[in-house]
Amino acid sequence: MITDPQIASASLPWRRTALFALFTVSGFAGLVYESIWSHYLKLFLGHAAYAQTLVLALFMGGMALGAWFASRRCGNWRNLLRGYAAVEAAIGIAALGFHSVFVAATEAAYDVVLPALAGGAAAPLFKWTLAAALILPQSILLGMTFPLMSAGLLRRHPERPGESLALLYFTNSLGAAIGVLASGFVMIEHLGLPGTIRAAGLINLALAAVVWPLARSPEGVPVAPPVAQPAAAAAAARPPHGASPQLLLVVAFLTGAASFVYEIGWIRMLSLVLGAATHSFELMLSAFILGLALGGLWVRRRIDRAGDPVRFLGVVQVAMGLAALATLPLYGATFDLMQLVVRGTAKTDAGYAIFLASSHAIALAVMLPATFFAGMTLPLITFTLLRMRHGERSIGAVYAANTFGSIAGVFAAAHLGLPLLGVKGTVTAGAALDAALGLYLLWRASSPAAGGARAARAATGVAAAAFAGGDARGHARPAQDGFRRLPARRALLGGRRRARLLSRRQDRLGQPAPVQRGALPAHERQVRRRDQPGLGPPHLR
Repeated sequence: MITDPQIASASLPWRRTALFALFTVSGFAGLVYESIWSHYLKLFLGHAAYAQTLVLALFMGGMALGAWFASRRCGNWRNLLRGYAAVEAAIGIAALGFHSVFVAATEAAYDVVLPALAGGAAAPLFKWTLAAALILPQSILLGMTFPLMSAGLLRRHPERPGESLALLYFTNSLGAAIGVLASGFVMIEHLGLPGTIRAAGLINLALAAVVWPLARSPEGVPVAPPVAQPAAAAAAARPPHGASPQLLLVVAFLTGAASFVYEIGWIRMLSLVLGAATHSFELMLSAFILGLALGGLWVRRRIDRAGDPVRFLGVVQVAMGLAALATLPLYGATFDLMQLVVRGTAKTDAGYAIFLASSHAIALAVMLPATFFAGMTLPLITFTLLRMRHGERSIGAVYAANTFGSIAGVFAAAHLGLPLLGVKGTVTAGAALDAALGLYLLWRASSPAAGGARAARAATGVAAAAFAGGDARGHARPAQDGFRRLPARRALLGGRRRARLLSRRQDRLGQPAPVQRGALPAHERQVRRRDQPGLGPPHLR
């Protein structure tokens, strides 16, 4: 009878592959929830921009709390995969009842609570609090899934921890990228809001039902438990020049912030290129997540062989900053590409499909290089902490730090970067942050004498490249990028149909779109031809 969990897992290699496939489905369901919750809360809060902001903050904040909780409390669980299955089941049950709970709660709010508050500051505060109560518990559960699956898999297959972590990031992100498109293009249209969220709940319940029997075999001991070690062993497990776990968690936080600074800047830029197409936001979000997935896939074969993962991470951070900076000159060429697509596409359903595919390709051309490197960062940071023998809790800690950093990046970009620096300045600031992190890590991983000189020379080159992009304050303010505030849209548009199209753009981006044809810059007039009758899905024509 086999009793060693490692021998048992080796005898059933298909189980490892099955877990990766199942985690792809988990990522699919998770992004369906993020998409569908914004639609629900838009109905309650009355403004899509408020709903999207709140859902993003609560979804990511809840996931960070869930990952942190898992890192602190679940290390002593004997069977983490069974815990993962239980969490998936809880998510599925909550999703099946979400629509009924939402309807009952919002009806009570409108019939009883809000009339009693009689306006004022208390009414919006109550609405936001109720909205948070509706989605925060499920978001916390979603945040627990990655640490539980990762640690459970590593206990059963500890032989290639770096590859396992990278593949888990890849599969989960790939599922999320597909989930964004499936929700926006197919599920909501054919199933409606209640049917979509119930379908996602059934997916979670199916995952729980499949993982539970797969987890019946015993797990190994916790990965690299943080027990006392001899001084020599502790020194051998520590990267050169004391790259502490605190430093790596700070890097996870800051690189998460920089990545979402890019996302906000790119979405603002590409909204002018892709225009008011119904699914522009889904296409951009899917391109962003797909880049993260491909980065995790590429690094999987290299992470375990990395002699110094801190140096590797430093190179990746610098490359990510430079790739993000390179999107600024590339951005100007995207208008010409979109003009060619619009002129060469027939105004039919098939032509609209080609237009959407071309829009996704343009979004990928802008986002993929930097997000490709971003997808390597979390596997590298987590693997480094595991190599330093900081145990399973490092998985959830890195995930939580990165997610909290992402929230900080969203608010910094939206409320500080865009108003003060403009779009180009915001992206440049994120690039400078990533490059600075990489240079510091390279300095820490090098000998002080040689590494300091190399870092200084590299810093000079990065700074020169950043300033060569032009004066961010003088050339990239939101008003000059075409994001102007205009009078009432109905009076300017002169038609109900175009008012609906503009409303869709405002709902997606939370920004009024310029509509006075004579006042628009030439490159934007080129891409607005897509709003002519005949181009778009049947329900918009």
